[in-house]
Amino acid sequence: MGALDHISELFDCSSGSSKHKKRKQLQTVEVKVKMDCEGCERKVRKAVEGMKGVNQVDVERKANKVTVVGYVEASKVVARIAHRTGKKAELWPYVPYDVVAHPYAPGVYDKKAPSGYVRNTDDPHYSHLARASSTEVRYTTAFSDENPSACVVM
Repeated sequence: MGALDHISELFDCSSGSSKHKKRKQLQTVEVKVKMDCEGCERKVRKAVEGMKGVNQVDVERKANKVTVVGYVEASKVVARIAHRTGKKAELWPYVPYDVVAHPYAPGVYDKKAPSGYVRNTDDPHYSHLARASSTEVRYTTAFSDENPSACVVM
């Protein structure tokens, strides 16, 4: 808030309390929508392009992914796509498999995911797979091919 806004609030003579609208941030929203043909792609694109605050729309039909850049809320984009097209829409649930510690763990690996992606999970049930105890690390490095002098028996 600037100095002029502060001064104008002090000398505001309007009745009641004035509510300031919170400005939306520029953000990128990724949505998963099943699209079979060019008609589906066109329908989804037109539904999103008509929204107020949308700057750019990218549709990847093979990945079933819609990327919207603009001053929009993610929940409103998903609701608009679902309402206007009649298709099931959800926020993009995948992350690149390089980001995940164990991409083939049950619950993380998804056969329906596009190539190079796995499901994004923050479930504590799967987080224990990513951590190795110090004894496990010691045993695995002792018999490593990268450290042949660690074990004379080999």
